[in-house]
Amino acid sequence: MATVIPRQDQGPVTFTAIATVTGGQVVDGVAGGVQPSGAGSNAVVGVATTDAIPAATSQTPTIPGITTAVNAAPLPPYVAVANSGVWPLTYAAAATFGVRLITAANGQVTPAGATPDARQVVGICMEPAGVSLGGVGATLLTLG
Repeated sequence: MATVIPRQDQGPVTFTAIATVTGGQVVDGVAGGVQPSGAGSNAVVGVATTDAIPAATSQTPTIPGITTAVNAAPLPPYVAVANSGVWPLTYAAAATFGVRLITAANGQVTPAGATPDARQVVGICMEPAGVSLGGVGATLLTLG
């Protein structure tokens, strides 16, 4: 039998950030890496666990009226992406406990509605009291 070496055994997979990504955003797989998911995406690969910016983005912090950098540590161009587990995600609309979720703009989630496209369902609301519009709540990822 041949030896097989996994790309991922446990934990998140690291990808290149194609656009600015904030930890907790749902991200899509795109040519060359990942970016925050758009509404009703079919290309979701998971949730970003860290912040990242594209390598070509200027990483010099600037604050109007301040000539000294406050924090010179740049954000990395890579982001860890988890595709399973329960994660605190931002809700673009109110959701009740147990409702199926799809992506909304800016890497957020929203209730899937009565007849969702099964390819777009990314998770389940796991907050017993539900989550309000703009709130952050526990979400079980159900990718693959």
